[in-house]
Amino acid sequence: MSYLEYRVRSVPTGLRKILYLNWPLTILIISAAGFGFLMLYSVAGGSLRPWAEPQMKRFALGFLIMLVIAMTPIWVWRNLSFVGYALSLILLLLVELFGVKGMGAQRWIDLGFMRLQPSELAKITLVMALAAYYDMLPRARISRPIWVILPLGLILLPTLIVLRQPDLGTALLLLISGGAVMYLAGVHWGYFLSIIAAGVGSVTAVFQSRGKAWQILENYQYRRIDTFLDPASDPLGAGYHITQSKIALGSGAWTGRGFMQGTQSQLNFLPEKHTDFIFTTLAEEFGFIGGLSLLAMYVAILMICLIAALRSIDRFSGLLIQGISVTFFLFFAVNMSMVMGMAPVVGVPLPLVSYGGSAMLVLLVGFGLIQSAHVHRPREKL
Repeated sequence: MSYLEYRVRSVPTGLRKILYLNWPLTILIISAAGFGFLMLYSVAGGSLRPWAEPQMKRFALGFLIMLVIAMTPIWVWRNLSFVGYALSLILLLLVELFGVKGMGAQRWIDLGFMRLQPSELAKITLVMALAAYYDMLPRARISRPIWVILPLGLILLPTLIVLRQPDLGTALLLLISGGAVMYLAGVHWGYFLSIIAAGVGSVTAVFQSRGKAWQILENYQYRRIDTFLDPASDPLGAGYHITQSKIALGSGAWTGRGFMQGTQSQLNFLPEKHTDFIFTTLAEEFGFIGGLSLLAMYVAILMICLIAALRSIDRFSGLLIQGISVTFFLFFAVNMSMVMGMAPVVGVPLPLVSYGGSAMLVLLVGFGLIQSAHVHRPREKL
């Protein structure tokens, strides 16, 4: 038996692949989504509609897609990485032309049965493209300036399009997750110091441009920054969201008020209680213990993904898993920081829990890619 034949035969095939799924990861994903269904049922006043039932259907569809992706060899997704990236760019451009407006922004494409947010898809396809790029690039060239320009372009192109929508939160996530993949690939730290210096300069420019003809951010984004720095300055206006969120978090205490017993959510004091601020509903009804339980699930998912990355043999799989893990971390870290007043409100949903189709489906696509890398990792004995 040749070495190549041995390697091919050491990868699971057919229906046996199901046995090699990362089942702890699968169970944790289902459990986190279950938390979401429970909270959506609660904020609807004990009804499956209008949020819990559609979310369950979307999760079922996304879970099926995750399994299909997991059963497909990882090299297929490697070869399709740049195709997926190009597709996400086309969809982002279509948003500019035919996008549906909502809450002051144009971010969605109406598909009839759901509204697709292409910027969510870009978070995964960007990681795929960068992982494929560094998989092809010899290690000796990684930090050479000419080979750093292309991945920077891959990151900045969707970021600038998303900023036009405008969607500052998603743009920041694209920048950070893309930069993280570059760092994990081995790009010299000196480049990141330069980027940090440029970031400090950009922040200064943002504040200096306020009220001028060349103002960089929208007025509502400046109000969000003001609210973050001092929520009490406008408790009934721009600061209302975060003020009510803090009240809900504090009233939950250790064990919470009880299922469907929260005052802020049930009496509609808490805005966006089914999307961006769903964590505060959970913390009010189940207290510190409930919030910590969900956070523990997220951390466990991260740990399992990182273990899968360490066990991966090929460079593409390792970078892909780590990049998607960083994206997942940014989702819940930014959302939880936001609702606790530790970061400005930027409209980032709580992964697998907040109501919404695009974020749910895209995350499950990402987990499907992680499962594919895990299932198709060559093993000595099967």
